[in-house]
Amino acid sequence: MPASYAYLGPEGTFTEVALRTLPEAATRELIPYVSVQSALDAVRTGEAEAAFVPIENSVEGGITTTLDELVAGAPLMIYREVLLSITFALLVRPGTKLSDVKTVSAHPAAQPQVRNWMKANLPDALWESAASNADAARLVQEGRYDAAFAGEFAAARYGLEALETEIHDAENAQTRFVLVGRPARPAAPTGADKTSVVIWQRDDHPGGLRDLLGEFATRGINLMLLQSRPTGAGIGNYCFCIDAEGHISDRRVAEALAGLKRICLQVRFLGSYPRADVDVDGVRPLFPATSDEDFLAAADWVAHCQDGRF
Repeated sequence: MPASYAYLGPEGTFTEVALRTLPEAATRELIPYVSVQSALDAVRTGEAEAAFVPIENSVEGGITTTLDELVAGAPLMIYREVLLSITFALLVRPGTKLSDVKTVSAHPAAQPQVRNWMKANLPDALWESAASNADAARLVQEGRYDAAFAGEFAAARYGLEALETEIHDAENAQTRFVLVGRPARPAAPTGADKTSVVIWQRDDHPGGLRDLLGEFATRGINLMLLQSRPTGAGIGNYCFCIDAEGHISDRRVAEALAGLKRICLQVRFLGSYPRADVDVDGVRPLFPATSDEDFLAAADWVAHCQDGRF
């Protein structure tokens, strides 16, 4: 039996479309799951080799369901990321007119991406959230709702038709998806990498977040995502999900993570993996004096001082 990848289903989601862009997907059994949580749990229990789930979109930011699942539970690691351009279609049962649409459904992350379109075209329609956009299409097929915001490609799968297409409030909207597996050695650096971590402060104090971010800033590491998530321990208790440029094998990144480990209550490493937005030629130049060679030269200087060689 081929190894399997779990993904946020059912069939016909943007997640499935993005997953099929990975070359290795052609050699895996692709199994849809009803939620992000169940897909990730399939990896934790060994039912699946890896899970493919949405983690961020360019309109609303981080997908909180995915972030919270990576923060809690048995540790998992991110191995790949994929960016997919997103535009929605309004899927309806055949014969439905726009004036017939009184209820619409989609994944909660879709709502900020079509809010203005709904205000202009369906101002009185009632929004109902679904586990995924494809699941919303399935519910329309069953007669639960009048319309669903989903990919146009899902129409044929659920016996629907696209009443409207190219729906989006923001031009060039994208969603970021990640391939998540059990912890193992990260892949070798490519020169265009990203490192993801979750950090918890020891206590709440003035300048606390500045101290955490300073571990990156003093080493010239650019942050690509910073999002707070409640820990569940009460109002004001947060952890921070961070994406940083670079790979854990880079001296500057390794030192930053070591500094965080020293001052934080807890640090969860979520992986170092190739970036999907740029190749090596597109990576921003390193901040001055932050290359591996610079860090090695500084360490040699300290060693010389310790030996009395100035």
